[in-house]
Amino acid sequence: MANFRLGTSLHYNIDYRKDFVTVRVRIAPSPTGNLHIGTARTAVFNWLFAHHHQGQFILRVEDTDQERSRQEYTDNIQSGLAWLGLTWDEGPFFQTQRLDLYRQAIQTLLDKGFAYRCYCTPEELEQMRAAQKAQNQAPRYDNRHRHLTEEQRQGLEAEGRKPVIRFIIDDDREIVWHDLVRGNLTWKGSDLGGDMVIARIPENSEQSFGQPLYNLAVVVDDMDMKITHVIRGEDHIANTAKQILLYEALGATVPDFAHTPLILNQEGRKLSKRDGVTSIDDFRQMGFLPQALANYMTLLGWTPPDSTQEIFTLSEAAQQFSLERVNKAGAKFDWDKLDWINSQYLHKMSGAELVDLLVPYWQEAGYPINVDSDRPWLEQIATLIGPSLTRLSDAAKESVLLFGETVNYSDEATAQMEQEGVKEVLQAVLEKIPPSSQLTEEEAKDILKQVTKTFKVKKGLVMRSLRAGFMGELHGPDLIQSWLILNQKGWDKSRLTHGLS
Repeated sequence: MANFRLGTSLHYNIDYRKDFVTVRVRIAPSPTGNLHIGTARTAVFNWLFAHHHQGQFILRVEDTDQERSRQEYTDNIQSGLAWLGLTWDEGPFFQTQRLDLYRQAIQTLLDKGFAYRCYCTPEELEQMRAAQKAQNQAPRYDNRHRHLTEEQRQGLEAEGRKPVIRFIIDDDREIVWHDLVRGNLTWKGSDLGGDMVIARIPENSEQSFGQPLYNLAVVVDDMDMKITHVIRGEDHIANTAKQILLYEALGATVPDFAHTPLILNQEGRKLSKRDGVTSIDDFRQMGFLPQALANYMTLLGWTPPDSTQEIFTLSEAAQQFSLERVNKAGAKFDWDKLDWINSQYLHKMSGAELVDLLVPYWQEAGYPINVDSDRPWLEQIATLIGPSLTRLSDAAKESVLLFGETVNYSDEATAQMEQEGVKEVLQAVLEKIPPSSQLTEEEAKDILKQVTKTFKVKKGLVMRSLRAGFMGELHGPDLIQSWLILNQKGWDKSRLTHGLS
């Protein structure tokens, strides 16, 4: 664990004594939206790190933003993590159920003189920012209420002003820590924007401390939950400097930090809603498998020891995972790579495994199926089209020629059917199809052989004509297997009859 010393700067030395310390990491999403791909990738890295070290992965829901938090988002986050296979060992914990802990910490900081009540109005703060902007200065709080006397404080309260709680940040402090991804990082206290607000008192509230803000709540939670490693996105680096000061003031052991690269779009900007799909629900609806998406996310910023290995389960990746192999540069989201990984998983699945996954897409397309009675037949379809699938959502398109008694004929198929002698060939095939018993593969091949011999034509002509008559297209899945599937419903006969009429 990291050790620290007080002084004008704060330094950390990483000591991996995992035989003495149980690794404890957490994912702490805010329920103000559905589970995002960036949060999910952070969860993957935390899960991999915990499992690599036989540690514990904790779920904490940071729901102190009560205006924007929704139960539906909390449910979505939990179901999304579970769908991806990212099971948690403890939790979920909810910040709104832990307010007493935060208030105790605030009181401790006030008692020790590390925090104070600030009575600045929004108008005064805006005037301050405007004056700084006019002088080309970075916006920051000027700490004007840091040293109020009791008399001044009482006077401001008599005016009806509601205070916020600010934590004192010394401009001369230098905060230095060793990031497990980025190496040594340094922040100056003067770059942190002045004394930091750690709690606000809502309007019409009689609370003395109010609602804790992010930096205070997250530090108290990580202390209480004995988090050993904080693994999160690089956009939190500035927060880390502030949080280290809070750990110090509260007399706590500081966890190790690792700031992972952001996920970028193809233009090199942070992936956002403007790029279309960003929530895990979106990926699920598009037909990606959870194991494939989790596999892909392990590669978004991490390189396995064997850089040529690209397909592995979460458990397999955990055996190899280390923060030293997490990249500093942003990770570009590659749709082609995700599609390829997803296809590798799909192509290895049996028809029995695939069919339950494909049924919703067939139903959405309006195909005539009865899931219970048609299951063996549907498994055959799944087996046939499985090697052609990239996403589950491809199922309707890949199997469209296998559903229904009649088909629409493409121009190519119509031209094939109109060739001299083709209708006679198809009539002969129709007459040889057994009237009731299901056709076998051997019987189907024998019919083709007989018709080819009888009419003294090339097998290719018969195959093309039969495909046109059965499928309405000259291209598609394996002809014999398609024929057998159609035969089970009697659709092979009805299609040929329709085509010959």
